[in-house]
Formats: sequence, structure tokens, C-alpha cells
Amino acid sequence: MDKQQIISNTETFVKATLKNAEGGHDWFHILRVWNNSKLIAQHENVNLFIVELGALLHDIADSKFYDGDETIGPKIARKFLESQFVENSVIVHIENIISNISFKGGNFKQSFTSPELDVLQDADRLDAIGAVGIARCFNYGGFKNRQLYNPALPPNLNMTKEEYKNSKAPTINHFYEKLLLLKDKMNTQTGKKIAKERHQYMETFLKQFFNEWDGLK
Repeated sequence: MDKQQIISNTETFVKATLKNAEGGHDWFHILRVWNNSKLIAQHENVNLFIVELGALLHDIADSKFYDGDETIGPKIARKFLESQFVENSVIVHIENIISNISFKGGNFKQSFTSPELDVLQDADRLDAIGAVGIARCFNYGGFKNRQLYNPALPPNLNMTKEEYKNSKAPTINHFYEKLLLLKDKMNTQTGKKIAKERHQYMETFLKQFFNEWDGLK
């Protein structure tokens, strides 16, 4: 089976698998990350086949929707890719990408690196910031029935991986615990350039939010 057919089959598989997913982690999130990754990859020396497969499969089973189980995504990806007769070295690379792509709190150290993961991590993180990132953040907060903001519950910038994973903090806290940190965690020059503008948009949003919260505007 040629690579383009595998990519096409993967797209079909992911669309079907995520048809009822939460709005911030649905097919359209995958599509945006896929497009971001191809844009960034133009300026990087990477295996585009791995980048595209990684983009399509990176959130096939996000652990936060499976009681924190981080093994499900790699397992589903492997089973599917084996059905497409993808060589094992590529499958292992995709498993490692899925296991290491996500932000898991400020103290988490990823155990795997590759140029392809660098591209995909930037592509995924770009979708977590800016206008779409703000929309996704509040959509997920609503999905989890979290408070918008509570001045009595300040952000915790020193959470362990487990504390981050189990946090039920108000949605605004997530900006300080993750989203505003992503600009300085970009791997590629393209990612850094795009992130700078999206970061500024979030800063403007937060300033307006707090002015409205405090009745100043």
C-alpha cells in the first residue's frame, strides 16, 4: 500500500473514531494540527509521512477522556497502523510521539525527542493558544463543569504531573498553568513566530476579561 493511501485511510479512521468527541479534541482539532504540522514541516528536515501520521493519530484516544490512561492512544494507533502494514519502526515512532506530545504540567520531562515530534508538538501547541485556543479552553471547562474564574483559587505553577492531570481548577487558571507557557516552549522557528502573535492575543483577552470581571469597563 502506498503512503498516500495509508494517509487517506488514516484520515477516514480518525474521522470515524472521533465523530462524537468533545469539541476541543474532535476531528477539526486534528485537521488544524495536521495543517499546522504541514506548514511547519516545510521549513524542517523531517519525514513527512511520520509527521502526517503523527498529526492524524496524536489524539486518537486522549488520556484525559480515559481516566488518565496514557497507554490507550499508542495501542489504538499501533493496531490501526499494523492493519495498514506500516513498518514497525514507523509505528514505534508514532507511539513515542503520542506518548510525548502533550503538555503534562510544568515539571514533566519528555522521554523521547525527534525532529518529527518537534514539528508536531509545535503544531498541537499552536492550536492551544490564540483565538482557537481560548475557545477550546472554555469549551473544555464547560464540558467539565468548571468555574470560569475564582479569585480565591490562584493558579498553581508548581504542580506535579499527577496534580496537573487531576486538577479541577477554574478555567482561567489554565491560561497561567499552561497556555501562557507554551510560547517559550516552541521548538521550531515557524512555531515560535506564529506563537508570538497568538500569545499576545491571549494577553489582550485576559486584560479585557479581568477589567470586565472587576467592573472597570
